[in-house]
Amino acid sequence: MNSAIRVCGKCGTEIPVDVPEGGCPGCLPDTALDAAGGQTVFGRFKLVKVLGRGGMGIVWLARDEELERHVALKFLPDLMIQDRALLDQLKRETKRCLELTHPHIVRIHDFVHDERSGCISMEYVDGETLSNLRAEKEHRVFEPHEIAGWIAQLCDALDYAHNHARVIHRDLKPANLMVNQRGDLKITDFGIARSLVDSATRLTGEQGRSGTLVYMSPQQLSGDRSTHFDDIYSLGATIYELLTSKPPFYSGNIDRQICERLAPSMAERRKEFNIEPTFIPQIWEKLVAACLAKDPLRRPQAAVDVAQRLQLPSGPARISPAFAKAGKRKRLLAAGVAAVAVLLLAGVYFGASHRHAKPLSHSPAIPGKSIAVLPFENLSDEKANAYFADGVQDEILTGLTRVADLKVISRTSTLQYKSTARRNLREIAKVLGVAHVLEGTVQRSGGRVRVNAQLIDARTDSQVWAERYDRDIADVFAIESEVAGKIVAQLQATISPGEKAAMEQKPTADLPAYELYVHAKTLIATAVFNTPLQEGLLEAVDLLNQAIERDPAFALAYYQLAHAHDLIYFAGLDHTPARLAMADAAIQAVVRLLPDSGEAHLALAKHLYWGYHDYDRARKELSLAQKSLPNEPWAFVLAGYIDRRQGRWADSTKNLERAVEVDPQNVQVLQQIASSYGLLRRYADQERALDRAIALTSKEGKAELRTSRAEIELDWHADARPLLSTVETILAEDSREAKNIAETWLRGFLCRRDFDSASRAVAALPAAGCYQQTIPFPRSWCEGVVAQLRGDKAAADAAFARMRSEAAKLVAEQPDYPEGLCVLGVADAALGHKEDAIRQGRRAVELLPVTKDAITGPLLVQNLALIYAWTGEKDLAFEHLAIAARVPSYLSYGELRLHPVWDPLRGDPRFEKIVASLAPK
Repeated sequence: MNSAIRVCGKCGTEIPVDVPEGGCPGCLPDTALDAAGGQTVFGRFKLVKVLGRGGMGIVWLARDEELERHVALKFLPDLMIQDRALLDQLKRETKRCLELTHPHIVRIHDFVHDERSGCISMEYVDGETLSNLRAEKEHRVFEPHEIAGWIAQLCDALDYAHNHARVIHRDLKPANLMVNQRGDLKITDFGIARSLVDSATRLTGEQGRSGTLVYMSPQQLSGDRSTHFDDIYSLGATIYELLTSKPPFYSGNIDRQICERLAPSMAERRKEFNIEPTFIPQIWEKLVAACLAKDPLRRPQAAVDVAQRLQLPSGPARISPAFAKAGKRKRLLAAGVAAVAVLLLAGVYFGASHRHAKPLSHSPAIPGKSIAVLPFENLSDEKANAYFADGVQDEILTGLTRVADLKVISRTSTLQYKSTARRNLREIAKVLGVAHVLEGTVQRSGGRVRVNAQLIDARTDSQVWAERYDRDIADVFAIESEVAGKIVAQLQATISPGEKAAMEQKPTADLPAYELYVHAKTLIATAVFNTPLQEGLLEAVDLLNQAIERDPAFALAYYQLAHAHDLIYFAGLDHTPARLAMADAAIQAVVRLLPDSGEAHLALAKHLYWGYHDYDRARKELSLAQKSLPNEPWAFVLAGYIDRRQGRWADSTKNLERAVEVDPQNVQVLQQIASSYGLLRRYADQERALDRAIALTSKEGKAELRTSRAEIELDWHADARPLLSTVETILAEDSREAKNIAETWLRGFLCRRDFDSASRAVAALPAAGCYQQTIPFPRSWCEGVVAQLRGDKAAADAAFARMRSEAAKLVAEQPDYPEGLCVLGVADAALGHKEDAIRQGRRAVELLPVTKDAITGPLLVQNLALIYAWTGEKDLAFEHLAIAARVPSYLSYGELRLHPVWDPLRGDPRFEKIVASLAPK
């Protein structure tokens, strides 16, 4: 391996010393293309101007006449086109790159070539590279606060590429990082850097290294197989250069780069170059040193770890749009100031150490390629056609959600705008975070259908496009596909051939079946996390079975049917093998009818999560689903759920927040974010999340949110008064809300030891029973607890006996159901059946340990502690209670301090120590 590098005297490219004259890859493009602006190449690209030239080719700005958009064309050296093996490799890599759809990664569109030349078509970014921006700075360096926002975006993009797309960049450096006119960072050449650099080294005779030498890890320089740790090293080298003006180990000698143990600190390097101030915060020094570790296992294990160590905001941070309006130096300063503002919003600054960073709350700039499809107004005489009108909206929306270049708001968030009254489109768009709104009307009469659609730019209240369709009813799906296609064209969105084909595919040829499907889909969407859950889901199952009976090849109906069965099973409404088998059958039908589709992978991911707790396989299926369903909220929601079950709390919150971006009015997702903060005992953050949810909620469903918000004081500060006061207010407003808030109401009275009032709350409980967090308990459990606390042993024993009978029946049907065994164990403990209670409680924990499920696992441990407490095994009770207190769980300071079920342990110093460990700090 050659150990020294030199700089080409003609173009300045770094190359090994033994590359012959004329073999510099930076000079090869000079002979690759002899073209002029205005020329059309490959029959579709009209060249506009040269954007730049580098080691891997000339880059032109061009107009794609076929798709009516501007693109960047990276032309390749002639020698690459003449090498068939290199060409095939580039094709494979480019094809794989089509899967990379992230806001901070430049998207690859296509690879085209003929006998003479070839180019890669990619997203055009109007901006500057970080390398150029650094060169314009005084002393040619940034300060940490100026790049913090960009590094957060870079880490988010790398995390997506490494963990979701499974792609490594292999040539990360400031020259491959662009900042657009809105101030956002974009990574260029992602996924194709490997082929381009390897191709160049083959042409110049230097083998085995993909990447620019001074940014490459020792493993890359040695020719080892690349891993994501190489990108982590290059990330550290990039930060080092941005803050010091030179990469680490910059000397022109590769051997030194491989063998030298430590690079000079960034403060030392700045002092060497007389850069003031020389100070670099230790949090940045330590992070960069860790990234540059020779041993890959000593580096941060993921890009998200880099962001966390730097205490950067999780998820993509946005830099101020002021960048676009200023001169180069002024706009850079604006971007840096905005980055500081983002960090201050997050509650952290360099070197500051807080136990919990506040969740980032910001209003990102609204992308131009964004749209909400509002419910279409039904003008038909027969109001029974309402679901037909809903179907028109749903199908247009389904087509648009497949386009990765668009931000499309979920139907869940637009349902509330169904009113026929005049709508304030500008306000709606602002709330939903979109630039454009589609609205329209549908009129069905006999065998004809009339659809009027208009696309509005809500920023200016101007009509962008409008059209009227009057056709045979059989053409309705063609109309919907055509409308979706027009929107894509009007918004100048990139659409791949696969996305276009999926958009044009008919869901079914049977319109009545489709209306049944839309009705069922609406029921499922509104039933999830709401009460009465069971009735809505069972009705949806019936409607979907009717639709499938009409059209046995209706794949999307099977998809929704599997979803409904899985929810019924998971929620414990019918946790039987028979229900799981129904879900299995529906899944098999989806896979058979839509093999390798996003819907098939998403359906299977849900099924593996809800039906089998197989989180690793579910994650793999979800990764495949996200490639073709980029705007599907469930893809992010389920990713958040899986992360949470596996204890990846930060990743979970990030994924759930991403779901909110495309489904901003989905209160249930905000509730789940709040629930995560509750498990983490981050109660202030939980309050903020619930406040967001309450602000979006109409009267229906608001009572539960208000009591949940008030309940935080019970958990956090052991104060039940705010909860009971809120309950009194709600019941005074509407006594019918009692059944919806009975569980929380009961908990408040128990913690206040007002057992007479607790009896009133029990009476309001639904017949199906109550949930102890995620575990369904029968109503008889609550009846038994209240009777026992009131001193009525006979009534308590009778209630606990009923509870045991119900739980035993469930366990007989499902002997390995952890939640069922847990309930049976608690019932036996209440009845004094010590050995049976302990055996069942232990079995539940063995089946679903904390290491397998970070939500229900600790809850099962907590209930096993309760079983031990009620059966006199105090030592074991404290052992398990301590476990539940150490990890994120539902166990809280207020629960232990106030709830009477823990009375058998009170007075013991070990109990008081556990209580104190959970007290507010």
